[in-house]
Amino acid sequence: MTKRRLTRQQEQRIRQRQRQQVDERQKVDEDGNLAADSTGRAGLVTCNFGQQLEVEALEGPQAGQLFRCYQRSNLPPLVCGDRVVFATDQEEGGVIVGLEERHNVFCRPGASGQLKPVAANIDLVLVVLAPRPEPFLNLLDRYLVAVENLSLKPLIVINKSDLRDTEPVPVIDTVLEDYPALGYDVLEISAHAGLGLGRLKAALAGKTTVVVGQSGVGKSSLVNALSTEISARVGGLSGGAGKGTHTTTAAQLFHLDGFNLIDSPGIREFGLWHISPAQLLDGFVEFRPYLGQCKFRDCSHNNEPGCALRAAVATGAIQAYRLENCFQILASLQAV
Repeated sequence: MTKRRLTRQQEQRIRQRQRQQVDERQKVDEDGNLAADSTGRAGLVTCNFGQQLEVEALEGPQAGQLFRCYQRSNLPPLVCGDRVVFATDQEEGGVIVGLEERHNVFCRPGASGQLKPVAANIDLVLVVLAPRPEPFLNLLDRYLVAVENLSLKPLIVINKSDLRDTEPVPVIDTVLEDYPALGYDVLEISAHAGLGLGRLKAALAGKTTVVVGQSGVGKSSLVNALSTEISARVGGLSGGAGKGTHTTTAAQLFHLDGFNLIDSPGIREFGLWHISPAQLLDGFVEFRPYLGQCKFRDCSHNNEPGCALRAAVATGAIQAYRLENCFQILASLQAV
């Protein structure tokens, strides 16, 4: 059945109603249930199970309690970190009736080629790499461009660092050497051996952070290592190919000691078709001083004379592989 398109006036009325539902605070009776004249209570989405969402009550006698809720059809897809207004029933369930304005939304490519929101209202993006499965700088740069376009701060974490003594990985060496020079914080840790977790906790303190990376890099193991009270599912590497298995199937928000962490499903590719070529170039932080400085305004940064980016590569101010990664990503945008 085709979804009916709303007129502009209908969409405006829906937005006005949602704002009213967010602005009006709930009234509860002595049992914590909605009063007859109440619109809902404030909540935080902690997991999306598809048809239902897990919502944590943020106020009232049932603050901290989790409810399985459906959402009104006039709301956009909701994700971990969304602050909502929801009405409860008598069986720890309910319906989400309003959405507070988001500060930001982090998205990933879905199976159908469309962008899929993963987390909202985040302060930090934790990009996890590991010696196994094989890391790719192109994937790392895609994550970093997405984070830069949200005006957020990324933190690059090298997990399974205890493997580096027996399994040297040139890509990991490149990340440790080059990316701090670009202004990115890089930490070496081992969730399995408990190495570097104190420094990581200090970097996460007071923040809501979404954890992203390839399947198999140990994101769920990292969540488990940061708290003894959580048991996120952990998977190994698939046989033969050495690629990660998809253990986490839905993003989930965990309250840890002094910070929030959102564990997200792993992916092997990360599309950026939602950004423009200009946003792509700006997402490479070291390119910024040279943008607009080329001899020709429509410079493609390939073989034109007077290209400021190419000149920066020649002097070592820009690493050649970073410009090449940018071109590869640009080609994928143009192919869409």
